[in-house]
Amino acid sequence: MATRQTNLALLLALLGALATGVAAFAVGTGWVLWVVIAHGVLGLCVVVLAPWKSAIAAGGIDRRPAASTWPSIVLGVLVVVTVVSGVLRTAGVVRSYGPLTDMQVHVGAAVAAVPFGLWHVVKRGPRPRRRDLSRRNLLRAGAVVGTTGLLYLALEGVWRLLSLAGGDRRATGSHDRGSHDPSAMPVVQWFDDRVQHLDVAAWELAVVAADGTAKTWSYGEVAAADDRITATLDCTGGWFAEQDWEGIRLGRLLGDLGTARSVQVISATGYSRRFPVRDVSGLLLATRLAGEQLSAGHGAPVRLVAPGRRGFWWVKWVTRIELSQRPWWLDLPFPIT
Repeated sequence: MATRQTNLALLLALLGALATGVAAFAVGTGWVLWVVIAHGVLGLCVVVLAPWKSAIAAGGIDRRPAASTWPSIVLGVLVVVTVVSGVLRTAGVVRSYGPLTDMQVHVGAAVAAVPFGLWHVVKRGPRPRRRDLSRRNLLRAGAVVGTTGLLYLALEGVWRLLSLAGGDRRATGSHDRGSHDPSAMPVVQWFDDRVQHLDVAAWELAVVAADGTAKTWSYGEVAAADDRITATLDCTGGWFAEQDWEGIRLGRLLGDLGTARSVQVISATGYSRRFPVRDVSGLLLATRLAGEQLSAGHGAPVRLVAPGRRGFWWVKWVTRIELSQRPWWLDLPFPIT
């Protein structure tokens, strides 16, 4: 494959892998399987293109001074770390690298590669041309994608043949960690949050209607409810756990939503997520997990259970709920803090 076509194909594969990786974090059910498959196939495209790219890189290093090649070398190393850690994480054979989890290494290397990738594109990236869409180039691209797809299927077969954890992972790519065993379920929270140890006796839930009127609920009033659902907490950290949750359905607690278009659930830490009102009936404010009172690490006194959404939507240590006429989609798809 020619130098130009190789570089262009590699650029498109890396951009596609980055985009599908972000999308896989945002989607919890349904078509997430196709997003994850696309992410895996695009990531493996890098492996298929590696022989051609290594020859190009070797020639470039010989011709250029070291001062102008080190960013490209760093980019190459980070891409290799991203792909290798992704394959090992998918197989389920490595869960951590010292203090870092497998997902932290995979995502961290990908994020670190972005500025170096931008530099490489600006300095040496191929500029699109009309002839790039020639029949020959499209056939070559199809051959690369087809080969990569076969490699993806082969790896899936290997995970199952060897009975590796990767053979039983969820559609999102997550591995089982503590299903129906709360003590084995990891305790994690979003970035700068820390586990909150709230006084149950003093805890209150403030509910603010769209017109500004407010009502408070004590822990005893919320915990007296006995609504139950079995739902899977699927964390973007790469694990999932199916559990039996008990508490009160948010729709029953809120009652008439009036003119509200969205519902914002807010934590004692200030962390929050906004939901469309159509989702309210499926949400649960949980006070118990597997028949026992929630632990602080799992969100006590009250946490949100949001079936079908990734873990960062499951707000812990809930203290406030606000109904609003603001559309839910105006909020960022991922929380900043």
